[in-house]
This record gives sequence, C-alpha cells and structure tokens, in this order.
Amino acid sequence: MNQIIDPNSTTASSIHPSETDDPDQPSTKATQIKNIGWRVTFAAMGINLTLGILYTWSVISKRVPAEWNWSESDKSWPYAIACLVFSLVMVPAGRLQDRIGPRFVATLGGILVGIGLFIAGLSTSPWGYIFGFGIFMGAGIGFGYASATPPAVKWFPAAKTGLIAGIVVSGFGLASVYAAPLAKWLALNYGLQNTVQILGVSFLIVVVGLAQLLKSPPAGYCPATTEAVGTPQTSTVNYTPGEMLRTPQFYLIWFMYACGAGAGLMVIAKLAMIAKEQAGLELGFVLVAVLALGNGAGRVVAGVFSDRFGRTKTLFSCFVMQGLLILILSQAVPGSFLAKTVPLSLISALIGANYGANLTLFPSLTKDFYGLKNFGINYGLVFTSWGVGGFMLALLAGKLYDIYQSFSLAYYGATMLLLVAAVMTFLVKTPNRKEVARPVPPVHSLHHHHA
Repeated sequence: MNQIIDPNSTTASSIHPSETDDPDQPSTKATQIKNIGWRVTFAAMGINLTLGILYTWSVISKRVPAEWNWSESDKSWPYAIACLVFSLVMVPAGRLQDRIGPRFVATLGGILVGIGLFIAGLSTSPWGYIFGFGIFMGAGIGFGYASATPPAVKWFPAAKTGLIAGIVVSGFGLASVYAAPLAKWLALNYGLQNTVQILGVSFLIVVVGLAQLLKSPPAGYCPATTEAVGTPQTSTVNYTPGEMLRTPQFYLIWFMYACGAGAGLMVIAKLAMIAKEQAGLELGFVLVAVLALGNGAGRVVAGVFSDRFGRTKTLFSCFVMQGLLILILSQAVPGSFLAKTVPLSLISALIGANYGANLTLFPSLTKDFYGLKNFGINYGLVFTSWGVGGFMLALLAGKLYDIYQSFSLAYYGATMLLLVAAVMTFLVKTPNRKEVARPVPPVHSLHHHHA
C-alpha cells in the first residue's frame, strides 16, 4: 500500500509495485523517491528560453545587409524551414526521449543548435541560412523541445499538468523578450555574421549544461495528490502511437492545433511588416517583445485555467478570442485609433497569449487522453500540426500580400479556421481504448499493469 505524503514535500509516495516490472528499468519496489520535479521544470524552462531564438527571426532578418541582395521571399524561407523541421523532428526526438531519457536528447539538441547557428554565421547567402538556421537549428530545437516537457510533467500529479507544462513552455515564448534586443545590439556592434556565431556558441553551452539537470522519474512512479473532483485526469491506459493514430480524437486535436498555432505564427512572422504597413510604425522589435510577454504569460495562465475548468473549455475560449483579435487587427489603418502604439501593443500581447495557450493546452490534452508512457512520441505526432499550420499560413499570408498588397484575406481566412476549431472543441471526448484495440490483443498489452 502506498504511503500518503504531502504533495508539497520533496518526497513522493511509493512506487506502484505493479508498475515497476519494466525490463528496462531497475526494480524500485517499495522505495521512496526524492521529488526533483521543480529542478527539472526550471531546467526545462531554461532550455526553452534558449531555443526560443526561433521567434527572433524577424529581428535577425531585418539586419541582413543590402549588399547580400536578399529578397523578402529569401528572408522568409529560413524561418519557415526551421518551423517545419522543428515540428517533424519532434516525432523521432519524442520517441528517443521516451526510450533513452531526456538528458542525451536535449544535449544533442543543444549541439545541433550551436552548429547550425555557427554554419549560418559563415554564410551570406539564403541557402547558408536555410541549411544552418533552418535545417540544423530547426532540428536542434526539435530535440531540445521534445525533451523539456515530458520529464517535468511526469514528476507531478495530473491536477498540475497544465501549470507545469505552462511553466516549461513559457520559456520558449518569453525568449524574444531578451533575445530580440540582444540580437539587435550584437548585430549593430559586431555585424550579423559574428552575432549569429556568438549566439550559437553561447546557446550550445547553456542548453548542454541545463540538459544535465533533466531526469524522468523511474517507471511506475506515482506522485502523491490531493486532486479535487473535476480536475483533468491522465489516462490510466498508455496508448502506443499506432493506437493513438486509430482514434478520431487525434485528427480533431491535430486540425485544431494547426488552426490555433498557424494563426498565431502567421501574425508573429509578419508583425514587423503589419506594424509598418497598417500603422506606419517602425516598432517591429518592440511589438515582438510585447507579443513575447503575452506568449509566455498565456502559456502559464492557460495551463492554470485548464487545470481548473478543463482543457476543451479553455481551448474554446482561446480560439474565439483569437479570432476576434485578428479581426480587430485587420481594421488597423494609418491614422486610426488601432494604429497607435498602445492599442497595437495590447492587441499583439493578447494575440501572443492566445497563441501561447496552444503550446500548453495541446501537450496537456495529449497526456490526459493517451497517457505518459509514450507521451514523447505521441505529442511529437500531434506537434507536426504546429509546423504544418505555421508553415502554410505564414507563407500564404506573404503570397496574398504580394498579390493584393494587403493582409486582409489572410486575416479573414485565419479567423474562419479559428471559428471552425472552436466548434470542434465540442466534438473532442476522451478516447475509448476498446474502439482501437486490435482483433488479437498485442503480446505486450499494458492492461495487466492497471488491473
């Protein structure tokens, strides 16, 4: 029988004996484990604070010297490729994290980010940045990001999933607050090539160092809990990736995530241009920083709200609010009230908050529905929607602007997608394992673990 222990203490309750029979894990029956969840959480947040360099691309691309002869299209590709590679690498990175743990995978991510930025810093061509920033750094971010949330949430009860996931991923959103002005200062004083290389070496050291603090609890670890009735519960059944892909809920979640993330990434990618064209403001880096504050805060607030009121209700609210904010943004024209610095900053922060909420709510929903055992790869598969949504909508917004010299159609399209996603929240229910079971039960069925 498990000993009941204060969940706020540093010692967790006993391991479930029935859950420690994993051949890859040492036996920890009837032992008590020191809970290092907060150490892991803040180390993971620190890694994400570094990996969030991705969101400073609008500042970096603006410093590309005219003599490099880059077109606006050239400046779009490294960021778009990085987003796509990041999301696709999350799948193998998640599987690797599940199998060998977060420390090695995050270390690999830090090394790839450092190498990628250093390679980009040696080049003056778009292809050099596509290769270094887009492919190498995008892959490194995928490995690092995939290793951050899973070990942190595993140390805490289900009632704190949203809070912990929110704290961890808030680092990624908040990164632009320091990285945007830092990148601008370095570029002004040392030139773009040296700036990118300095960032590469620095981030390699920081990510590899913090990666050594990441550790998952042993198999069967069960954190003590004082959960209230109605709080979100983690699935007592651990779905394999194949089983998850056979549930209709996966495709509903995937589509909603693509809509929510795509709309936010579209605005993030074009924010400096939006401020300049619609408001006549040269405040790109300020708005990027303001949006980043909203992005980071929204991740934590949405996590806390979803722990209290439920994931789908919080998602519905975020989708509707984001749709309204993007419609309001579409009405900003030079000379109007909305084109002034304060209203535009407020709109940017709120769009950032609703976008950031996606990055907390969808991993939490994945854990609630499909369990912890394969959380890394399962969320990696869900996360491909982030890359596809961001890649498609950001590029679409640019193409429509080239044709019509306006972002209006992109705004209206994104709003429609958000409203469809909001309606779909009513269709998302906890999956039923029986509906996806194979005709012949798998040899390594997990049912006996939870008998």
